[in-house]
Amino acid sequence: MVRTLSRLRLAAVNIDGVLLNDTFSPVIHQFLVSRGRAYTAEVERSIFSQSRQVASKFLAEAIDGPITPEEALEVYFRERAQYLANHPVRLNDGAVELLRRLRALGLRTVCYGGLAKDHFDEFLGAHAELFDEPGYICTDAFRPGIHEIVTEYFGLRYDEAVFIDDVANVGRVAKELGVPFIGHPTDYEASFQPQLMRETGVRHLVGSLDAIDEDLLRTVDHEAALGDIWRG
Repeated sequence: MVRTLSRLRLAAVNIDGVLLNDTFSPVIHQFLVSRGRAYTAEVERSIFSQSRQVASKFLAEAIDGPITPEEALEVYFRERAQYLANHPVRLNDGAVELLRRLRALGLRTVCYGGLAKDHFDEFLGAHAELFDEPGYICTDAFRPGIHEIVTEYFGLRYDEAVFIDDVANVGRVAKELGVPFIGHPTDYEASFQPQLMRETGVRHLVGSLDAIDEDLLRTVDHEAALGDIWRG
């Protein structure tokens, strides 16, 4: 039996770092420190949940010698492929159960991220029935994509969708728009995302997908209904 919520109608769930394990933070960290560059919170602000065009310019600046942003991105993806050989992409614990929980509460569900749809098809295609059309939205052309997903793809109000993401930049935009947000930052030891989410004022931070339970979702729904989504 579907147990509907009072305000929320949609759950938008990030792919890499939420439904799938974080295979970006370690590679970006190694990419920079191996070239003698400092890895800071500002680095993560400049790269995470940014378009390839923006991120590739930043990566190019970290490489000594003349190199185009496009060439820097090719170097980055080669190094990521080497990392994946020993640290493969996998479903995070509790990912499928989370999707089922969201749908049991009457929410439409969609997945989003910066990579092309074939990434979704490969790792989540077996669970495609747990998502509503279009299933997956590539946001590379309109990062982070909150406005577009809520209003253009689903025709909803900002307070009718909850975003679940591992990046503070997404939380910051959610705050600006008044969109409910649950943060699931990476546990990678060099990451600044937990700190940046707290600085942003993210109210709901979880360390596991199991923590996004019915009680938490009903709390977020209640806050949305009251217009009390973000502190202050």
